Amino acid sequence: MVKIMVRIEGMACGMCEAHINEALRNAFQVKKVTSSHTKKQTVILAEKDIPEQDLKNVVAKAGYDVVTVSSEPYKKKGLFSVFRG
Repeated sequence: MVKIMVRIEGMACGMCEAHINEALRNAFQVKKVTSSHTKKQTVILAEKDIPEQDLKNVVAKAGYDVVTVSSEPYKKKGLFSVFRG
């Protein structure tokens, strides 16, 4: 799994967050998408990395601007994650 953090300009409210989340869910196979207009950030959890240019295209088509994209490996945290190898 990979965690992708996207800094986005142009989000002003909860509807903007929902609009971006829906656009990303429709364009890519993602496990989870959360956006925050106050943090100007969207966090995506996916099985595999998503090309940066593809992300920029989908966000631009939705009417917003991508400032930066970064990703890191994601390990699920939970009650029993301590016992996993």
